[in-house]
Amino acid sequence: MTTSEGFAADEFAAVRETFEQNDEVGASYCVTVEGETAVDLWGGFADQAGTRPWQRDTIVNVYSLTKTMTALTALLVADRGELEFEAPVAKYWPEFAAGGKESVTVAQVMSHSSGLAGWREPITTEDLYDWEKATSLLAAQEPFWEPGTASGYHGLTQGYLVGEVIRRITGRTVGTVFREEIAEPLGADFHIGLPASEDGRVAELIPPKMSPFGDDATELQISVATNPEVDPAVVGTRAWRGAEIPAGGGTGNARSVAEILAVLANGGVAKGRQLLSEAGCRRALEVQVEGPDLVLGMKIRWGLGFAVNSGMMPNPNTIYWGGAGGSLALVDMDAHLTLAYAMNKMGGGTTGDERGMGLLMATMLAS
Repeated sequence: MTTSEGFAADEFAAVRETFEQNDEVGASYCVTVEGETAVDLWGGFADQAGTRPWQRDTIVNVYSLTKTMTALTALLVADRGELEFEAPVAKYWPEFAAGGKESVTVAQVMSHSSGLAGWREPITTEDLYDWEKATSLLAAQEPFWEPGTASGYHGLTQGYLVGEVIRRITGRTVGTVFREEIAEPLGADFHIGLPASEDGRVAELIPPKMSPFGDDATELQISVATNPEVDPAVVGTRAWRGAEIPAGGGTGNARSVAEILAVLANGGVAKGRQLLSEAGCRRALEVQVEGPDLVLGMKIRWGLGFAVNSGMMPNPNTIYWGGAGGSLALVDMDAHLTLAYAMNKMGGGTTGDERGMGLLMATMLAS
């Protein structure tokens, strides 16, 4: 049992009960409806030893939930007419045409179907902090499969690929564009590249007890998972937190994620600010590829930067994604609802687990 702080509107009382019944060390959960925060809960501890209570402003690395922030940044740049998703990546990043990739589109990168799920050259965790090296290697290499024919989750590479396109267009890093154009205007506590001044608020990640892939993992799955293999202990270092790792290095909490993604749920408006057009938001729903994902080993419908509802959620215009260990975010454009979950005790999956799904189902039943 986790004693929760914060609030839940009366109709979401069951959500608070679900949150408190989860097997957690520390966690946060947030729901927005029509742009207003309806649930904002946190509780437990920020460390495994139970010496640091999880506070309202506790933040944590959310792994691939960061991709939702990077995707939103790309949608914003596209909505301004500066980025065409249908265009070849090489239009903005000429060196990327090497290795037979001259026709690979930005949309294929956004939908994990570019064939660049990992690096062919062996790299280290430290190489992830070297933007020029990480992106140059991707620009030079050949795809692992024919682009556009299937998806294969770009666990770490997607952030560098999308981020470099954004950098070539704007002259700023993706973390800078995100901070200046989204996080700061919304007063949201999410960071792609965390300042050292905020380290004291970061929760300790507690590693899972199981590997994300079984004994029958394919060569591609093993490559993506181990080149490089990112130990949760590394994620707690200043080097990782400070680097811009736009597919897996973001730091925030459920409140910041849900309140930022409210932009997409409410026609481009959040906190009274119109950041995107409604049409620009709905581009995320445009399915680019669907079927068995070559890395994750499950069927997914990939839109532009998000997985798109395949019938599991009650409303069709719903997008979502999660992060290794259990973090989760969902945007329901029909109900104008967002939800987000972030925690420090990691489960064994790569795309969420039963804790977040239980909160999601309790929220759907209440809304």
